[in-house]
Amino acid sequence: MLAYISRRVLLMIPTLFGIMLVSFVIIQFAPGGPVERVIAQVTGQGSDATSRISGGSGSDISQQIQNQRNVSNDPIASKYRGAQGLDPEFIKQLEKQFGFDKPAPERFAMMLWNYIRFDFGRSYFRDIDVIDLIKEKLPVSISLGLWMTLISYMISVPLGISKAVGDGSRFDVWTSTVIVVGYAIPGFLFAIMLVVLFAGGTFLDLFPLRGLTSDNWDQLSLWGKIVDYAWHMTLPLIALGISAFATTTLLTKNSFLDEIRKQYVQTARMKGLTENQVLYRHVFRNAMLLLIAGFPGAFIGAFFSGALLIETIFSLDGLGLLGFESIVNRDYAVVFATLYIFSLLGLVVTLISDLTYMWVDPRIDFEAREV
Repeated sequence: MLAYISRRVLLMIPTLFGIMLVSFVIIQFAPGGPVERVIAQVTGQGSDATSRISGGSGSDISQQIQNQRNVSNDPIASKYRGAQGLDPEFIKQLEKQFGFDKPAPERFAMMLWNYIRFDFGRSYFRDIDVIDLIKEKLPVSISLGLWMTLISYMISVPLGISKAVGDGSRFDVWTSTVIVVGYAIPGFLFAIMLVVLFAGGTFLDLFPLRGLTSDNWDQLSLWGKIVDYAWHMTLPLIALGISAFATTTLLTKNSFLDEIRKQYVQTARMKGLTENQVLYRHVFRNAMLLLIAGFPGAFIGAFFSGALLIETIFSLDGLGLLGFESIVNRDYAVVFATLYIFSLLGLVVTLISDLTYMWVDPRIDFEAREV
């Protein structure tokens, strides 16, 4: 077991390196960048992105550039769109601020060295450390991912068992129809429908549309806080979970059907055990192997899948929205830090999922397994 875990941990290193290398190379060829974004802002062609540059405000830099308009062109300035006529020293200052004054291989090596020590630096355009920014957005994503996974399992497992026991029945047919239709509906489209129907869109105004809690959260009692939190989470969880129910329910049903048809189940019935004893004492443990072992992976999947659009529609400031805004704003410090953290988290969770198989079914031998 220790040998297997060691091999898997060692394999994480080249895997993580490859993910970061490919992403870094792609970014080098992507149009635009933080330097171009600042230039566009200070020349009146873009949105605010200069709050941290040189410790001054965007208006300060704008004034500085206006005073330097008549400077002759320079190769350093001409390689950035919209930089012609600007002071080359100012362009060099921007490059140094963002680390682009060094060759790409050196920047990549420095980034990896810092990330190994979990030093993620500061956001380009927000006056905050990247790790603090991620911590600030984390509660929203954890709330969505954790509750969606738990609720999905709590509903889908009993439903899947019922469908397996009544395979081919009218209940099985119509529930399958509802599940498939729900799975086919995009989460963001369902979210918009929920807003129109229940959040003051056109019909009812029953649920809020912003944040995880109300403005008077601090003044509420413990029970009031629980109710308020659930009130805010209801619509986002329904929108996120509409497609998650299908996968878990059908996986549960197929796992139980596969076990019910095995010989040991017939033997248990012949011994005089009741159907519930056979189902929950013998079948349940074997059938739930895939679902229990897949729980960590399901949580990580729920953590990110569809989060961007759902967070946008319901005004939830989480990691999905943070990642999207960082890409749009060319905030590479945040982009690469989140990519590194979540890639590492995904690799660790995959290992935990594999080890969970052994915990559920001790017959699995990892020592004899090739990685």
